[in-house]
Amino acid sequence: MLVKHGDWMELGNKDEKDEPMPGTVEHWGRSEANPVKGWYGLRKGYRGRFASYVAPVLEALGKVEFEKRGRSIWVRAL
Repeated sequence: MLVKHGDWMELGNKDEKDEPMPGTVEHWGRSEANPVKGWYGLRKGYRGRFASYVAPVLEALGKVEFEKRGRSIWVRAL
């Protein structure tokens, strides 16, 4: 998804009870448009964790880089 997007994308971490901002990594993780059909947004206890946990793993694997902009964190594929 990040490779296809091709530019910086906001992580958009939100609490489980809050709705993520459209166009963020967290929003994509909860969306039915992703390959697992929004599983991260449907399963109680998993909402709000996609951007928090998956993106740092991708960084450790050398697949993405991060940039802090004000209070938000942005990510892009390498």
